[in-house]
Amino acid sequence: MERLEALDANSRKQEAEWKEKAIKELEEWYARQDEQLQKTKANNRAAEEAFVNDIDESSPGTEWERVARLCDFNPKSSKQAKDVSRMRSVLISLKQAPLVH
Repeated sequence: MERLEALDANSRKQEAEWKEKAIKELEEWYARQDEQLQKTKANNRAAEEAFVNDIDESSPGTEWERVARLCDFNPKSSKQAKDVSRMRSVLISLKQAPLVH
């Protein structure tokens, strides 16, 4: 009977330690998540501000440069099944020599 009581007490003690450890790890996880969220928010705000500034700076003749910045011109990194080399060459030529209105 004493042995069972000792095992039971040891089991409760171990369970309490595990719960404390779990609570501590959960608090650390929440702290890391909150820190990551704050970093992501700051990065998103900076990216949005840069995007808004870029939109506001639309001067004549820079339209194709803005389009070219949004396109991936590296043919090896493209995983598409369709051949887009002709469109890529058209966009590059428009960037280098824009159409005159």
